[in-house]
Amino acid sequence: MSSSKPVSSEDIIGQKYDRCLADFLVKTGVGFSVGVVASVILFKRRTFPIALSTGFGAGAAYADCDRSFNPARIPGTRIIPASPSPSGTAPDEHKHQV
Repeated sequence: MSSSKPVSSEDIIGQKYDRCLADFLVKTGVGFSVGVVASVILFKRRTFPIALSTGFGAGAAYADCDRSFNPARIPGTRIIPASPSPSGTAPDEHKHQV
């Protein structure tokens, strides 16, 4: 018999943080690399392309991490409230007029 242990909330949060950190390092590194290449090839070794593209990478990673921790901020999603009673009727529908 193989029974799966429930995953604790601390483990889920830890996994999300690990993914966010890895994503941040990758996207910031790619942005830095693109900035260095653009600086050398296009902008006569100026530093603003490096800073700009590194910031774009960090901002994209931050946005992805924010969506990971708060899925309600994903564009196009709706939060549907749970029905208050098991029958699916609202409490106000049970009132009768006299």
